[in-house]
Amino acid sequence: MSIAPDNFILLLLSFFVVATLYSAVGFGGGSSYLAILALVITSFFAIRTTALLCNLIVVGGSCVLFYRNGYLQIKKFLPFIVTSIPLAFLGASFRLEEHIFFIILALALIISAIALIYQTLLLKSNFEPKSYPAYLSYLLGGAIGFISGLVGIGGGIFLAPVLNHMKWEKPMTIAALASFFILVNSISGLGGLVWSNSFQIFWPETLGLMFAVLLGGQLGVRMSMSKLSAKRIRLLTAILVLFVGVRVLVKNGFELNLFS
Repeated sequence: MSIAPDNFILLLLSFFVVATLYSAVGFGGGSSYLAILALVITSFFAIRTTALLCNLIVVGGSCVLFYRNGYLQIKKFLPFIVTSIPLAFLGASFRLEEHIFFIILALALIISAIALIYQTLLLKSNFEPKSYPAYLSYLLGGAIGFISGLVGIGGGIFLAPVLNHMKWEKPMTIAALASFFILVNSISGLGGLVWSNSFQIFWPETLGLMFAVLLGGQLGVRMSMSKLSAKRIRLLTAILVLFVGVRVLVKNGFELNLFS
């Protein structure tokens, strides 16, 4: 991958901003990394690989901070994880046609963004968590894990809106779960790419991007824990996700299909 210095600086700044916003609400940013990379990288496999690696960097740091602050409850999160890991691996092993991949990604992002906007503007923040059967956690983890592996992201952006709507737990606990969910599924997804011979990466540019998201991710998760304009951060992130979803659908889904 050869990128002009000025364009690479813009790419680094874009990844930094995305990592900051997404990590502030417990996400890794993989969806937006995919959309941005699609503008500058022609290799479909390199796009997925780079997005998953950046996901790992962001949520890895977030998980450490969540754990230190008592939000990362591994035992409570396990039902979501044990089914998501193998199914994320399976989803990543599928070699989808490029335009189908982007259409699935775009529709999932648009739905997630609408759900996040609805929850930010209309749902009350002070609520009592509800109890659900244990099997529901296994089903949700497996289903979202498979979709996540299929499109090359960690899946927290799908899981968190569902759990917030269900009032499964307090928002900060859900954010911690989303980060941990993204972490394990990104690792599993990378394994699936390696297994299917789809793992492809460009050095040293990817190292620069990973460093940018490391800085942004650490800033974002600290903003979240300090409760600095949490509602505005969520709304801004939702608008970004919606924009990315529409852009991917138009440019990488329909347009790619029309001219293929």
